[in-house]
Amino acid sequence: MDPQQSPYGQPSTWESARGPAPEPARGPRVDPARLWSGGVMTAVVAALMAVVGVLLVRGVLGIPVFAPEGDGAMGDASTGLLAGGAACAALAATGLLHLLILGTPQPGRFFAWIVGLATVVMVLLPFTTDLPLDAKIGTAAVYLAIGVTIGSLLSAVARGAVRTD
Repeated sequence: MDPQQSPYGQPSTWESARGPAPEPARGPRVDPARLWSGGVMTAVVAALMAVVGVLLVRGVLGIPVFAPEGDGAMGDASTGLLAGGAACAALAATGLLHLLILGTPQPGRFFAWIVGLATVVMVLLPFTTDLPLDAKIGTAAVYLAIGVTIGSLLSAVARGAVRTD
């Protein structure tokens, strides 16, 4: 007798008795193209937020942040470094988000905590210097705007890039 048959001549496999075997449960699937294109766009927006923040704080409010007072509304090369740093932070956050989606339960919650705490660190950092109070507040406000931008945009990107089939 064939080991795949029952004593009555019928196949004894799961497929013949109950249909196809169930597939193992799968977790969320991430669409890397959507995640990373959203991450790149978040980096662009974060860099622009840095420039807008410097223009607002230096140009409109007249608070000398990220450059000496004589360098005008846009500051000096430090404005470009701030914008580049914001873009790099957004890309690093995208990488972190990708890893969290692949390997943790409730990745959005972990991501929100990590980005939130990193933003708090950056906001508090100017207050550890000997800058004038208005420069500390202006710098902290720019960092806060960048952190909120990165956190909110990447949270939305993740919702659009993850499929739970």
